[in-house]
Order: sequence, then C-alpha cells, then structure tokens
Amino acid sequence: MADFLIELRLHGDAKDYAKQVIYDTAKKFRVKGAIKERAVPHITLYGRSEADNMRSIVSEVERIGRKYTLVPFKIKGFGYFKKEHKVIYLNVNPSSELKELRRELAQRLSKISTGQPWDRHRRFQFHVTVAFKDIDGKFNKIWRYLKTKEKPSIEQHPYRITILEANDRKILYEYDLILKKLLDRGQALSSYWKAKTVTRSRELQGLPQERQQAAFIRLVRFIRNLGN
Repeated sequence: MADFLIELRLHGDAKDYAKQVIYDTAKKFRVKGAIKERAVPHITLYGRSEADNMRSIVSEVERIGRKYTLVPFKIKGFGYFKKEHKVIYLNVNPSSELKELRRELAQRLSKISTGQPWDRHRRFQFHVTVAFKDIDGKFNKIWRYLKTKEKPSIEQHPYRITILEANDRKILYEYDLILKKLLDRGQALSSYWKAKTVTRSRELQGLPQERQQAAFIRLVRFIRNLGN
C-alpha cells in the first residue's frame, strides 16, 4: 500500500505571505506543527490516503487535470477548526472551478483509495494551515495574535496538482494545469519547467512577462529620475 496526499502549492505573493505568517507564529509561540523542516504553504485536496496501485492514482489526477487550466481562488482572512485537533489556518475562498476540481478528484480517487471522511463531503473547507498539533494550550493566544494582523486578500491561480508521498512529503509527480503535462519528480523540481509554467500562465492571463515587466519598471524609474 502506498500512502499519498494531493495538494495545490501556493506561489508568488500568496506563498510569501503564508510563509511569513507560519514562521512568525512558530517563532512567537514556539510551535512547529506547520513547519517541520520548512514551511510549504499548500491547500490539501485529497487524503491522506492509501492505494494499492499508485499508477492508477496518477492516471486519474492527469485525466481530471486536463479539464482545468486557470483555477482561481482567494486567500481571505483567518479561520480555525476547534474539534478533536485544533488547527488555525488562512481561509481560502474557492472558485466554482476549484470546488469542481476537488469534487471530481474526491469522487474518482475514493473508488481506488481509502481517503478520509471529509474527502467525501460536498461541503469542503479549503484552507492553508498556519499552526496545528502542538498548539494545545496556546490556541487562544495564537488566535488573538492573528486577529491583530491585517486580513490578507490575495488572488491566485495554482500552477500544478502535486502528488506527494505522505510520510516524508516527497513529491512523486505533479500535473501541470498550465502546460497540460504530467511531470515526474525531476521535472517537477526543475527550474526550466517552472519558468515555462510561469511564462505560459502569464500569457493565459494576459499579463506582461516578468522580464518585460521588470524592464518597464526600470524605464519608468529612469524617466522619473530625468525629471528630478
């Protein structure tokens, strides 16, 4: 049996903001649940789960991923679960596309893997964990601290669906929503493929490429300096 997780990893401003909040909280309250070796801000879509045939899992992720390209969501404020396991998180406002993507994954994968009870619920709380596990007794202090911070409002389109080995969180495969390509571990970690993904994503959104944007900013600054 293979243990796995499926998630969307944040990038850009959303990733930077989430990492800052996670590390600030961990340092201030001496909690480590969300960082372990390092913080990797993400939205869990399915699992933790077990499957007999990992190839079937990868095939389903690829098949479903082909249907989706730009899947928007917004990081909006903070929230918490306060039942058996206390969890404080960044709230995610999902688009209809993200809801449907997760629903399809859960429906298909639950037929060939164990899944979790919440994977089968149509109402699903999308979130990015800030602190959990070792926050018992510190929950109220952490929550009061986060409420003093300005509420984030950051829009994002994820690049890839990430399939992880659950125990060591090692990337096994990624399906690139933007390039419509299944990536093995080497390709998933490759800066070459990351650059291609970012470039194509900006094209699809009608945004200037990062080099062009940087050059434009330098030109504007140069012109302003001429007038001073």
